[in-house]
This record gives sequence, structure tokens and C-alpha cells, in this order.
Amino acid sequence: MTEKGILAKDYYKLKLTMVPDRGGIAILLVAMVCFSLNTLFFKFSTTNYVALIVVALFGLFGMLDDMIDIGRVTKLLLMYYCSYPLIQYATTTAFVFPSIGNFETGILYLQFVVPTFVLVASNLVNMHSGFNGLASGLSTIVLISLIIRSALIGDVENIFAMVCIAGATLGFFLYDRYPSRIFWGNVGSLTIGAAIGALIVIQGFVISGFIMLIPHTVNFLLYVYWRAMKFPVAKFGKTREDGTLEVPNPLTLKWVLPYYYRVTEKQATYAMYAVTGLFCLLGILLPGRM
Repeated sequence: MTEKGILAKDYYKLKLTMVPDRGGIAILLVAMVCFSLNTLFFKFSTTNYVALIVVALFGLFGMLDDMIDIGRVTKLLLMYYCSYPLIQYATTTAFVFPSIGNFETGILYLQFVVPTFVLVASNLVNMHSGFNGLASGLSTIVLISLIIRSALIGDVENIFAMVCIAGATLGFFLYDRYPSRIFWGNVGSLTIGAAIGALIVIQGFVISGFIMLIPHTVNFLLYVYWRAMKFPVAKFGKTREDGTLEVPNPLTLKWVLPYYYRVTEKQATYAMYAVTGLFCLLGILLPGRM
């Protein structure tokens, strides 16, 4: 990427720092190679292949999004239909609420909830980023939590491809963590976001998956409030001479702590890990398949 001039500025460093970008393609390639090698020795369910195809479609779309601007509406529409292959492999069409029971939605779940959940998850991951290792670290926590939950209910047959994605994401995180040696770009965020969404809908973890993604959702709602109130646009903060962060407002989740306290980028990122880890633990402990 450096040789090709594909670099991005690291905004939270005192000196000008340019980091190789679009490294998320490595996650997709490694996961696909690992899964294909395993198929030489094991037979996997069809769901694994379909899920990997959906994730690859989102990844390819992320590559396109990194190269050209095709417009927000077109982007959302195309990504919505990228997840359509998962419809026939959803394990449930009902919402399960504790102490209430099942709420059956049938075809509405398949046509709207499944593709929308994958689309929303991919965009939530894309938005909740900005610090070294933030997005990849949070995604690793969520993916591993979903895999643990699947193991606890004894249903892992359909998620081996997603386990490969999780392993590749963990490997990428080792290079993306502070100080980042590579960024993953839209290709990485859309690939992993789609993997999280696909894992949730395949396993029927709509409620527990939503709980795990509450921090991402809060981050999105803060953004909506920001835009609705027409506050000045500010995509990045800056770093003070002592290494602590100076941010313009608390209207994105990663900026809340630096806005009120003098913390470094690394400390703010670890705080986000802790928050997401707490909600993931709650999602894991939720009883039954929800």
C-alpha cells in the first residue's frame, strides 16, 4: 500500500503520520483461504458458503467505496441486496422476548429484518471508528462473543466461516492497534460489519446481538442528534502537546471521555473496549436463543 501511495493521515499524532490504508482486504483474503483449506478435510453446511459470499460481496463493495464515491442512496440500496442470499438460511423468523414469548414475523422477518440487520451492522461498525485499533478491536470483541454464545447453545455448524473471519480480524488487530501500522479502510469495516450481521441473523441472535451492539447504536444516535441539531461538522479532533486528546464535542461515543477528561488516544480506546465488552457479556448471558 505504501508503494502504491495508498496512505491515510493519522490525525491523533503530534507529528505528521501517514499510515497504509485499505488493509482490510487482507482479512477477507486470509479468511477465505483458511476456510477453503479446511474444506479439504471437513464438510461444512451450505450456510457457511453463503455467509462467506455475502461477506465477500460487502468487502468488494467496500473496495469500490474506497476508490469512488457512488452516492449514499445507491450505496445503501446495493448493500441491502448484497445480503439477500442469507434469507433462506435464517434459522428463525420470530423475535424471542424474555418472560413474554415469541413474536412471529414470518416473511417480513426474511424480507426486511435479515438484510436490514446485516446492512445496519456493517454501517455501525464503519461509523464507530477513528482511533488506532478502535474498530478492529471492538469488532473482534463482538465476533468472539457471538461465537462463544453459539458454543454455549451448542450450535456451531453454520458459523465456521465466521470463525475464520474472527481469527483473521484478530490477526489484523495486532497490526491496527495503537500505534497503528495499517488501517483497514471501508473494505475492512464493511467486511467485518457484514460478518457480524450475518452471524447474528444466521444464529437468530437478534436480541442478544442488539445488546452487544448497543454502544455502536448509541454512537449512531449521537450522530443523528448532531446532524439534526445542525452543529458544526467536525470529523476529527487533535492531540495536545502532552499527548491527550482535544475533541470538539461529546457527540460521538469515542469523544465523550476525552471531552470531559484529559485522556490519551490509547486510554480512550481501551475505555471503548471495556464498554463494548460489558454489553457483550450481557448478550452472552442472555438465556435461550434470542
